[in-house]
Amino acid sequence: MGIGVEFTLLTRGSGLATLDLFIMLTVEIHATSHIGRVRRGNEDNYLILNVSRSKAWTGAQADGEFVIETQRFDVDENGVVLAVSDGMGGALAGEVASKMAVESVCEKILNEDIDETLTPEGQEHHLISKLYNATIYANYLIHQQGRSDAQYQGMGATFTGLGITPDAVDLIQVGDSRAYLVRKGKIYQVTKDQSLVQQLIDAQQISPEEAETHTLKNVILQALGAQNEIYPVSARLAPKKDDVILLCSDGLSNKVTAASMQRIVTANLEDLANACAELVTEANENGGEDNITVVLARIIGDDLPEPEGEEVQLELIDLGNIHDTADQTTAEIL
Repeated sequence: MGIGVEFTLLTRGSGLATLDLFIMLTVEIHATSHIGRVRRGNEDNYLILNVSRSKAWTGAQADGEFVIETQRFDVDENGVVLAVSDGMGGALAGEVASKMAVESVCEKILNEDIDETLTPEGQEHHLISKLYNATIYANYLIHQQGRSDAQYQGMGATFTGLGITPDAVDLIQVGDSRAYLVRKGKIYQVTKDQSLVQQLIDAQQISPEEAETHTLKNVILQALGAQNEIYPVSARLAPKKDDVILLCSDGLSNKVTAASMQRIVTANLEDLANACAELVTEANENGGEDNITVVLARIIGDDLPEPEGEEVQLELIDLGNIHDTADQTTAEIL
């Protein structure tokens, strides 16, 4: 499990330390979504979006398929967006919800004017602001679909998103899919589950070990489409040389320990496509009762600073002027 993750609260224009604008970043991406061993359909999905090229890849493989999507981009000021979404609901509703989540987020971001002139302050937060707005937009669309079509009533989807620009790496969280950081041979969980058991852990009513087998383990407090309004948590991570970020649905995190994730990723740093395959294989070997989605992103840049020490500082970003986060109870230290 992640250790030494330190959080500070940030607002716009509060002096966030970011990378030099002239640092060249490359991101190497490997993604897959597997049906698992038990489910009849795949209700997970992922998103890879190169904003400048207006090019996107999504994935929800059927039974018998095991395809790993691999992409490599130079990152410009418009950025790259990655996401994992885990759908829920009866019949095909979960599959529809996760598909709507990734596609509507993609649509909303691409429909923004990428050539607009931004102030320095606007530039600093432009991609996470777009990703935040797109997440609110996706919630609206999924919620309306659930209200207007009886077969999709009550459907929802988690959403864990990542925005990468030359300035920073930003995260957005709704639900209990996760993002991990693998740095210098250690692994850190850099998102916080918006779940009932996490709330019980925060209240010191149960231990993290007890949460693993708790009867209410699958109860989440937020999902796209489940409520009329949502309150995503946004945060910023300062990348270091050779950082690897792992996004996943709970089909992986419930079946593969953080220590095993760390072992598999660090053993395959030069072949992260194989790391994807090994992660899915281990989740299936441990039961594979749920769909399994994994996105691995390696941040590459000769001018990136070397990581120092064991602490990872993740700075919460207050985007309250976009959507009110005043009542968000999960925006606490992870």
